[in-house]
Amino acid sequence: MRPKRIRTPHGPAHAYIHAADDPVAVLVLGHGAGGGVGAPDLVGVTKACTARGISVVLVEQPYRVAGRRSPAPAAQLDAAWIAVVEQLDFPGLTLVCGGRSSGARVACRTAAATQAAAIVCLAFPVHPPGRPEKSRLDELDAVTVPLLVVQGERDPFGMPPKRRGRKLIVIEGDHSLRKGVAAYSEAVADWLLSRHAT
Repeated sequence: MRPKRIRTPHGPAHAYIHAADDPVAVLVLGHGAGGGVGAPDLVGVTKACTARGISVVLVEQPYRVAGRRSPAPAAQLDAAWIAVVEQLDFPGLTLVCGGRSSGARVACRTAAATQAAAIVCLAFPVHPPGRPEKSRLDELDAVTVPLLVVQGERDPFGMPPKRRGRKLIVIEGDHSLRKGVAAYSEAVADWLLSRHAT
C-alpha cells in the first residue's frame, strides 16, 4: 500500500489509510519505538476494524520515515502525531486514537489536543523493564475519555491497574501481543462499535 505523505514540524510522516465500507468511525494508530506499522497487533486490529466498519490509519513517525530506529524525543513525537491527525480528513466520523507501546503513550499524551473520542492502547509500557519506580501511569490516568488497554499477562513493562473509565483486556503472552491476535482484535472492534459508532 502506498502511504500518504504528511508534513509535520519534524519531517514527513506516512499515513497508511485502510478505508472501511460505509465507515462509522476512524481509528488512528501509531507504532512502537523500534518497530513499524507491520507489528502483528496493529495488523490484526486493522483487519478486524475495517471488516466491522471502522476505517484505520496507521501512522509512521518521521524518524522511521527517515530510516532511523532510535525514536525521537517525546515532544517531537507528540507534535508530529498532532500534525498528522489534524491533516486527516474524515468528516462526520468518530475519531479514536491509539497505538502500540510508545505509540500508545503518544496517543494518551495528546488525547486532548487531538480531541479523540476514545483511546486504544496496545501493550502500554507502564514502566521500563525492572524499573517499576519509573512509572508512566500518569499518562494513562490523564486520559479523560474512554480508554481500552490490551496487555500481555507477562509483559515486563508492567500491568496497568483497572480504573473507572478504563477497560483492561489481559491476554496470554508478553509485550509483543503475538498470541491471540484475532480474538483481542475482535474485542477491540467490539468495544469501539459499542461505545463510539454513530
